[in-house]
Amino acid sequence: MNVFSRAYVDSLYEDYQKDPASLPAEWQQYFRDFSPESESGAGAPGAVVAPPTTPGTLDGSTSTESAHSQSVAQLQDRVDQLVRGFRVRGHLEAKIDPLGMPRKTNSELNPESYGLHAGILEQKFSARTVGGQNFQTLEEIVQLLRNTYCRSIGAQFMHIDDHDVRYWLQSRMESSQNRINLDRKMQIRILTKLTDAVIFEEFVRRKYIGAKTFSLEGAETLIPLLDLALEKAGEHDVNEVVLGMAHRGRLNVLANIMGKRSENIFWGFDDPDPDSNRGGGDVLYHLGHSNDWITSTGKKVHISLCFNPSHLEFVNPVAMGRCRSKQDRVGDNWQAKSMCVLIHGDAAFAGEGVVQESLNLSQLPGYKTGGTLHVILNNQVGFTTDPAAGRSTTYASDIAKMLQIPIFHVNGEDPEAVAQVVNLAMEFRRTFHRDVVIDMYCYRRHGHNESDEPRFTQPMMYKKIDDRKTVRDNYLDRLLKMHEVTAEEADSIAEVRREKLDREFEAASNKDNFKPDTQSGDGLWSEYTGGVENLNDDPDTGIPAGKLTYILKQIASHPDGFTPHRTLTRIMAAREKSATGDRPIDWPMAELAAFGSLAIEGHPVRLTGQDVGRGTFSQRHAVIYDSTNGRRHDILRHIDEAQADVDIINSPLSEAGVLGFDYGYSLDYPDGLVCWEAQFGDFVNTAQVIIDQFIFSAEDKWNRLSGLVMLLPHGFEGAGPEHCSARIERFLTGAAEHNVQIAYPTSAAQYFHLLRRQVIRKWRKPLIVFTPKALLREAKVMSNLDEFTSGKFQRVLTDPDVGPLDHPSRVLIASGKVAVDLMKERETQGRKDFAIIRVEQLYPFPAQQIEEILGSYDAGTPVYWVQEEPRNMGAWYFIKVKWDEMGLEDRWKIRGITRPESASPSTGSKKAHKIEQQELFREAMGSESPANAK
Repeated sequence: MNVFSRAYVDSLYEDYQKDPASLPAEWQQYFRDFSPESESGAGAPGAVVAPPTTPGTLDGSTSTESAHSQSVAQLQDRVDQLVRGFRVRGHLEAKIDPLGMPRKTNSELNPESYGLHAGILEQKFSARTVGGQNFQTLEEIVQLLRNTYCRSIGAQFMHIDDHDVRYWLQSRMESSQNRINLDRKMQIRILTKLTDAVIFEEFVRRKYIGAKTFSLEGAETLIPLLDLALEKAGEHDVNEVVLGMAHRGRLNVLANIMGKRSENIFWGFDDPDPDSNRGGGDVLYHLGHSNDWITSTGKKVHISLCFNPSHLEFVNPVAMGRCRSKQDRVGDNWQAKSMCVLIHGDAAFAGEGVVQESLNLSQLPGYKTGGTLHVILNNQVGFTTDPAAGRSTTYASDIAKMLQIPIFHVNGEDPEAVAQVVNLAMEFRRTFHRDVVIDMYCYRRHGHNESDEPRFTQPMMYKKIDDRKTVRDNYLDRLLKMHEVTAEEADSIAEVRREKLDREFEAASNKDNFKPDTQSGDGLWSEYTGGVENLNDDPDTGIPAGKLTYILKQIASHPDGFTPHRTLTRIMAAREKSATGDRPIDWPMAELAAFGSLAIEGHPVRLTGQDVGRGTFSQRHAVIYDSTNGRRHDILRHIDEAQADVDIINSPLSEAGVLGFDYGYSLDYPDGLVCWEAQFGDFVNTAQVIIDQFIFSAEDKWNRLSGLVMLLPHGFEGAGPEHCSARIERFLTGAAEHNVQIAYPTSAAQYFHLLRRQVIRKWRKPLIVFTPKALLREAKVMSNLDEFTSGKFQRVLTDPDVGPLDHPSRVLIASGKVAVDLMKERETQGRKDFAIIRVEQLYPFPAQQIEEILGSYDAGTPVYWVQEEPRNMGAWYFIKVKWDEMGLEDRWKIRGITRPESASPSTGSKKAHKIEQQELFREAMGSESPANAK
């Protein structure tokens, strides 16, 4: 007797109730005789389910002798295992490589591996989960699975934990056998876009022989892919799309997707105005562009291609940050109105760590964008390196399996398969608000660039490439065979494209027509400026006393019924005293006051970084938790009903990815305060690419402004070489042409005014602030209420205790923590024979203010720059160069007092640190010729 599971029979009974004729006759009779709903029937609890007595298959037909020896249930189970095998491993046999490189067969896709022999291919089995009829022959089931998973598309989705998501994917793929039905209009559209891509590359290569273009040849299907994605985005009511990509194919994308005038692309090769780019600008294939895309149904989608350097994948978080910024600006909490598209290279996607950092942001509340569409242009080689030497994974995309998302591998020479995965990917993104990856296999017709010879290192690959037609010609051949297009139509499409390029090339040949392609200063940025700092644009940043008191009281409060941690209760009580003027305002409270005051003035505030809610040093407490139930309270979001948003976001343990994201965020929020804080300033070097290639140079290279603030805890306190130095010298080395602001303030009020100045004035530059650690609660850093109600940030502070009329024997100039320590040490020793000047802004260097202050001292008074850092670090070399440029050496010779040169920032011994610090103070405050003053 054949025995079936209760669940299986229940599922058949559901079909019987809907349509009895859909089941074989024996099963119809079975359900007429035994209703699963009756107490004695097949559905009775614990009952043995006895199917029809006819031996063999489900439909009662005669089976082979081998099938008689096993129950139908056992065979069905094996078929189900085979189905799962195709869903899990089918991609391994998919024909995704246009070069046709052989792939290993996989035993899990062979029916015989499950004991399903050729003799039962005509036997019918339940096919409820694979679409089509409820019962199909084994041969039909296998063919459906091969069509779905082993043709031009290989799908990886079974790593997704959520059954509903997996079912959504498999049902859509298997019901269509992973093929989209395109009408003639859409086929012509794809052919046209392929023609655009191919002809552009051929035209540029012919007109600019030997020029580097990093062409798209071999991967031209990217153009129809993006075209279809943008069409789908418009259909989904997406208003803006942010694109990020490296240099491969960028010129083609600029011309055929972004709508950049071809004349401007050609002028980029001709370089008709080199004087305008002296010391600045960038190469053609790094430039960005923005434009409006009008879909075939008339919907407008604004598209922005990000500028980016040759550092490939580092544009990923920048583009994602821009996308999130656009969403937040319009209150798009569902992340439905803007989307991000990232185009990757195969070697870079597998090799660059920033890819993982960026993927990890995809579902985090402070960083998610509703799903990024990732497109890997899989050239199957990285410069000259084969995949076997470039990654330890089967696919370049395998890092993306860390997310609960599908990965579609697709043959780039099958444009209709590409159309299928684009459609599926965009629908998935809209449904689940998650990332999705399209790994488009293609090739590089030329080398890394057009002057490179790839046959040195990949001779066999290029034998295949040399014999291949273009993807456009292959697709045209297919359409001709299907009689979907005529040769005359195809030739006409190509001729129109060639004539257009000829006209634009002719126009570009006339230098009188030259128009620089600049798009900065429009829209959001129309009120803001870059360039050299205008000292006349230096507004007062104080706030009225009543408003300040109100803000401070709100910062010191929490909701009724909220039970803070007992230590936090004391902190809140201290804040209450500061609000009433009974206690000076410390650094953390000054920061919160700056954030809160900007918010109630209508300026959004965003602060991200590791542990920023509480603060690394348990100082900020902008986010507090009820100690009895864990309820969260964001203090700065509840200051005033009409305030702007204040988002304090604990980031993942990432520097490059998060800093890149927030830099991108700042590009679309000039009117807000966007801050990133390093856990310790020392760790900022893991984001050096973002700093060098974007933050410091974007204005010079791409005319792009940013008001991003970087908060970097800095100070030598004996905590070891990885917890002391944000490497001031590196920031000063990169400072030029007023590209950034670098500050090291020494009081709470100064910090308050500095943050407010960053938003209130219209000059937009990144701001690097070296912030304290041990000094966070230092009394000398605290400020009184009246220091917040008027005034502004002072670039240089004179000595409050020793003035010019005291005729000091020497003048010490310092910045940040060491200046405060020197003041404390002088007070301890009861000294007043030397003055201490604090340089609060290191760059742009306040030369005028320093010269004015020194002018009040006697000429010839010895001047010393004092710093905690070793001589080869810190600001000393920068200060010495500036001193010479100012021509001050004749009147006030300056010497440096520092720690000795060192390869490491500091000692790891706290006792050794104290000894070094005391020696530094003795030299600064002691004899006329300190031992280390040179």
